[in-house]
Amino acid sequence: MNIGEIALRAGVSRSTVSYALSGKRPVSDDTRRKVQRVIDELGYTPNASARALANGRTSTLGLVFPPAGNHYTGMQLDFIGSVVEAAAAHDYDVLLSPSGVDSDRSFQRLLGERRVDGAILMEIRLQDDRVDHLTAVGFPAVCIGRTAQPDGDWWVGLDHTALVEACVHHLADLGHRRIAFVNRPEQLLQAGYESAHRGLDGFTKASAERGLTVRTYCCGDDAPSGQACLERILHDDPATTALVTLNEAALGGLYRGLAQAGRHVPRDFSVTGAVAGRWAETVTPQLTAADVPAEQMGHLAVELLVERLDHPDAPPRHHLLTPPTSLRASTGPAGPTPSAAVRAGSGSAPNR
Repeated sequence: MNIGEIALRAGVSRSTVSYALSGKRPVSDDTRRKVQRVIDELGYTPNASARALANGRTSTLGLVFPPAGNHYTGMQLDFIGSVVEAAAAHDYDVLLSPSGVDSDRSFQRLLGERRVDGAILMEIRLQDDRVDHLTAVGFPAVCIGRTAQPDGDWWVGLDHTALVEACVHHLADLGHRRIAFVNRPEQLLQAGYESAHRGLDGFTKASAERGLTVRTYCCGDDAPSGQACLERILHDDPATTALVTLNEAALGGLYRGLAQAGRHVPRDFSVTGAVAGRWAETVTPQLTAADVPAEQMGHLAVELLVERLDHPDAPPRHHLLTPPTSLRASTGPAGPTPSAAVRAGSGSAPNR
């Protein structure tokens, strides 16, 4: 079934049917009802490509989401799902593109062939050539995260600096004096990933304010890397009693490493960080954490992008989120370090 058949049955021209569908030119109410009646009878659905040619819209949003490693984390999958759900509520489909850099062919096809009306960009870097390119060509986009100069961009972000600061102060208030920071992988820090840098800034600032003894570590996005990182932490400073992490994918490995080292959470060692709430609740004991609102961020990003598409001249807007820390069971008062307990002759601390 096509527009020609609809025009024949409705007794109007093909162009009239096209205008009735696209709204590009006025059509009388009587004619519009006549066309719509035939469409309803025939169950006609306009071809997406033809509709895009007619009204200049594809009704598709691009989600440019390069996985940082060889898989997506749970938080990232939650975000992807929320974007798809929010887009559907606005009658948009979502095209996922694993594009990484400005020169990436997939990214160029997304833009050059106008496969989408606008894009949501993930894994933002402080200096991000994708954002620069989209701004230069005037392509509507919303970032998840902030560049170093975010004032002219549309974005939704987490205040990773403030979130990590809150974690450090929480541990310091509990009496912890020797704390480790478990960041994202080294290659992401070197590439300028915004969350990794801002989180490190928050840890450094809060630790200095509280006069803490600290060490910082990069860690791969998987459980084995988390376990290996925990072993390094205890090797470098056995007196460490707590850690803060941004790496939810490594969380299970961090817990496993503590168990194998004979460190009970939270009696001997406290763990906190910024991860998605439902992942914080999957570990035992449940993680005291600034719960990352991945679903809320996805919905906000779609709302901003739809607003930008509907109002091209609107000034840039953004949302900076600072979720509170949810107190669970993984943090507690600092007790004596294992070495101090051994010196005291308690015999309760395992041999290390």
